Amino acid sequence: MRLNQVDLNLFLVFEAIYTQRNLTKAATVLCITQPAVSNALNRLRKTFDDPLFIRTPGGMLPTPFAKNIVDDIREALQLLTMSVREGDEFNPIQSNRQINCSMNDFCESLILPSTIQYLQENAPRMTLNSYYVSRDKVVKELVAGTLDFAFDVPLITDKNLCNLPLFRDEYVCVVRQDHPNITSSLNLEQYLTMEHLYVSSRRRGGDSVDLALSELGEQRNIKIRVKHHMAAIRVIERSDLLWTLPKRLADELDFKLYPLPFKLPPLEIHLFWHKSADKDATNIWLRNFFTKMIANS
Repeated sequence: MRLNQVDLNLFLVFEAIYTQRNLTKAATVLCITQPAVSNALNRLRKTFDDPLFIRTPGGMLPTPFAKNIVDDIREALQLLTMSVREGDEFNPIQSNRQINCSMNDFCESLILPSTIQYLQENAPRMTLNSYYVSRDKVVKELVAGTLDFAFDVPLITDKNLCNLPLFRDEYVCVVRQDHPNITSSLNLEQYLTMEHLYVSSRRRGGDSVDLALSELGEQRNIKIRVKHHMAAIRVIERSDLLWTLPKRLADELDFKLYPLPFKLPPLEIHLFWHKSADKDATNIWLRNFFTKMIANS
């Protein structure tokens, strides 16, 4: 098979079906009819001599061959997209780009207010979507171009990603202002005796706090686990629980704040993007803003 014998639009159809797992949804994304998607899929099957997708009750299931080629196809499409964009003159005032970011609600509270203000003043037609993508899916979404940036701890490793450190933050402890058991200080014994609130998007498992305590041969008593920091704030206001959190967030809350009574590495947040977007004018413009905004906060 030679590339000049293949309709490159078929690769757009392949990626849409792979992502949506449904021919009708793929057609909607591509702004074409469902029969046109079916026809393109038949052509793809003949081109690759493989079924590519098997219809199941749960949707169009990719074959092992499709799974093997999807990352290369997504990266190629991303490179082509960025090549087209690099040929355009970037004007923030006129740009109507939609920017998709992966961040948890802590990063949202820290980054989004200033970002939205900046976009309103400098790029009023641009739109921004923020949602959390799990680390095992971030690379695929950055490669596919469905995600522009990811804000996360430096645990995402892939040779095709670029990243830069945005900030470091120490952890502290907070309780409500009229907490009956803590007054001027918090020691390790008190920390271990108290009941804790823990914020995590995962169902189970701990974090760097629990790892540090484990190295000391200790374990905290987690009374409640919640997904979002806003829920955590409301719970702390109405309970005697202790909350361990980044200082940047704690400083904005009306709680008693105490230093953590044991050593813990600081929280590091990095900005990730795909290398194919490294020279994209919009990407560069936003990266420069994020770094300046964090530096001045």
